[in-house]
Order: sequence, then structure tokens, then C-alpha cells
Amino acid sequence: MKNAFKIIVALLVVGSFAFVAPKDSKSKQITVVIDAGHGGKDDGMKIDDVSEKEIILNITKKIKFQNKDKDIVIHLTRNDDEFVSLQDRTNLINKIKPDLVLSLHVNGIKNETASGIEFFINNENPNYEESKAIAEKLNAKMVKNHSLKSRGLKEARIFLLRKSEAPAVNVELGFLSNPNDRKFLTDEKQQSRIASTILEVITEMK
Repeated sequence: MKNAFKIIVALLVVGSFAFVAPKDSKSKQITVVIDAGHGGKDDGMKIDDVSEKEIILNITKKIKFQNKDKDIVIHLTRNDDEFVSLQDRTNLINKIKPDLVLSLHVNGIKNETASGIEFFINNENPNYEESKAIAEKLNAKMVKNHSLKSRGLKEARIFLLRKSEAPAVNVELGFLSNPNDRKFLTDEKQQSRIASTILEVITEMK
């Protein structure tokens, strides 16, 4: 009888550990800074009355709004149409010490045939390999979810990428100078889809 009692107690102890185990495997909390390029006196790329700073701010706000996961904390380098210097953006980033920095932009050149998304990283960033891995995931997910042309992953001596102490990726979401890209970038539904795709990649980091 004593042996049977010991067995029952042992089973109860094991069972109690099994019950609380999921708490130990809970997803970690991650912090992300989304940098909306340009702002205020700096329009960025502009075609007629369509400006980069407005498109990017809309998408950035949608990312934060769509995030319902309490384990994902999102900070923005600007919340409105305001000018924030690159140094101030970087200072904020390094004060927050996030797990990831995404700097969002749109492209534009004289050649209207140029189109597609592209991603920039910098080998001076202390988290270069992680930045590269995240950029590759973003690239694959954007192409899959939006059937976009990809111009690939490139190196660039961008201030924010070099000075950020966290993994950092500069994302060019298309060419405002290209009619098809411009139609895509200015469509509110597509902006929401872009935000969802970016948030999906962020969620997968947990």
C-alpha cells in the first residue's frame, strides 16, 4: 500500500510539472523600431502631390495599429509629419535597444521603367549577419505575398544602418517614379497588406 501511495504521489508531481511547462516555453517579448523615412520639411521622393513621407507614415502607423500581440512592442521614430534628424532617430534607437530596426522608404529615379522592392544592410552594423537574415526573410515574404519584383539585397553606407546598435534593415518598398509601383504604393488596401506582411516577419522572430 505504501509503495502504491508513493507511485501516486510521484505521478502527481510529474503531472504538475507537465501542466506548468508551457509557461517556460512562452514566446519572448521583442521590441522593434519602425523608422518612417523623411518627414516635415523633408518630403523624400515626390511625384506631383504624392510624397514618400506620407506613404511611409501611413504604412508605419498601420503596422503599429495591426499589432495586437502584447509580446511585440513597436516604437516609431516619428508619429506625425515632423522632421526628425538622422542623429535623433539613431539616438532614440540606441536608447531603446530594440531587437530590430526597420527603416521604411520608397524609391524614385528618372528612369520610369525601374520598379520593385529592395533591401539595404551595412557591414559596419554590429549585428550584420542578423540584419542580413531578416532582410532575406522580408524579401521572400514580400515577393510571395505581393507578387512584387525584387531587386534583391544590397550593401549601402546608410547612416541609420551604420550607427544603429541593433539589427537594422532599410526597406525600399517600390519606385514612386514608376506608374505601376506608384499605384500599388498609394492604394490604402495595399498599404495595409504591406503592413501585415512586415508584421508577419516580425512575429516570426519571437
